Amino acid sequence: MKGYLILDFSIKDFARFKEYIDNIPAFIEKHGGKYIVQGVEAEVMEGNWQPERVVVLEFPSTEKAKTFLADPEAQTLFSIRHDTTQSKLILVEGCF
Repeated sequence: MKGYLILDFSIKDFARFKEYIDNIPAFIEKHGGKYIVQGVEAEVMEGNWQPERVVVLEFPSTEKAKTFLADPEAQTLFSIRHDTTQSKLILVEGCF
C-alpha cells in the first residue's frame, strides 16, 4: 500500500526556508516519493482546521516514507523546516 505524508505548515522565515524548498525534492525522489500537492493554500470545507499551506507526498509504501524521514543526509533540511515553519506532519496508508 502506498504511504502519504501530509504536511500542514505556516512559514515563519521564508529566506531560510528557501534552502529546504530548493533541496528537499532530491531526497523525496531518492526514496521513490513524489509531490501530489505542493505547498498550496487549502480551502476549508468543514470543521475548524485552518491550515495555511498543505503538502501531500506519495511514497510506494509507508516504510519508504519512514525511510525518507529517517534519511541521515536529509536531517539538516528537516531541521531547517522545523526552525522556519510551524508544522504538523502525519503519515497515512493508502487504500490501493
